[in-house]
Amino acid sequence: MNSASPILNLPNNAPNGGHASIQAPRVVPLTCHGHSRPVVHLHFSPKISEDEYYLISACKDNNPMLRDGLTGDWIGTFLGHKGAVWQARLSNDASMAVTGSADFSAKIWDTTTGECLQTLQHNHIVRSVTFNPNHSHVATGGHEKKLRIFDVSRPDAPIEIGAQTHLGTIKSIVWSDPNTVLSASDDKKLRWWDLRSRELAGSFDVGDLVGSCELSPEGNVISTTAGKTVFFFDAQSHRLIKSITTPHDVSAVALHQQTRRFVTGGTGDTWVRIFDYDTEQELEVYKGHHGPVWSISFSPDGKLYATGSEDGTIKLWKYAQQPFGLWK
Repeated sequence: MNSASPILNLPNNAPNGGHASIQAPRVVPLTCHGHSRPVVHLHFSPKISEDEYYLISACKDNNPMLRDGLTGDWIGTFLGHKGAVWQARLSNDASMAVTGSADFSAKIWDTTTGECLQTLQHNHIVRSVTFNPNHSHVATGGHEKKLRIFDVSRPDAPIEIGAQTHLGTIKSIVWSDPNTVLSASDDKKLRWWDLRSRELAGSFDVGDLVGSCELSPEGNVISTTAGKTVFFFDAQSHRLIKSITTPHDVSAVALHQQTRRFVTGGTGDTWVRIFDYDTEQELEVYKGHHGPVWSISFSPDGKLYATGSEDGTIKLWKYAQQPFGLWK
């Protein structure tokens, strides 16, 4: 364990200054069927209005799906990729989606009509995609070992960054502020890039292959997994806040800041685990999937989290103590 400081002065709403108390309720998760192969990535939109947000899933069956984030109800499938879809993300207003695929392309979609707005051709597999905060640009990365930045309105002339620096596949990209992009690579490095100078602004060696790298719903913490370790970084300063080594391989992690808990999934079993951020102790183990868990994401209201698995299913797990959504 390596702790640099308390985690960003996270809000503490518990009485008498203690930690916020939550006993994870023993409820049956909602299972979202529809995919026919492993679900490898999940992403929630921010809240569009009260009780309105969306969930997109990337799957090796070539067909990313859009769902109601609260209920898991299927809204639509984006048809057009000819290979496994490795990553899928929604824009901040949920009006668009971007997907990266083994068919050497990324696609930008209209989430209302399902229409493909742009196909961004590459020379190899696209493993990672994301929008910038105002969804005017898209960043992509993958087996070509370089970042591309596309202007959504003029996608024919992308900016290329880091072609001689990345030594492995770019597994994930985080666009944490308008001028900074983080790339997480199979060379065991996280790299922050200044888009104004197109130069490297900082790097961090996580010591193992990156499993996941995601921005928290609050937008201020980047959570990363590598081997058995989870890392938490300040999204603005790029400073390591804390790293925690667990007894298990960790492929995905999601942090709940208010309750100071984080949820993990791994490659070695089918279980979902909840840990205490401060004590680093495992608190709960949930069984439900029938394959390794590849992706975990908290909803923007923090009242549920979603897991995507090798078994081809998405599960929504209630995290709120009170009745919520379909858990009445």
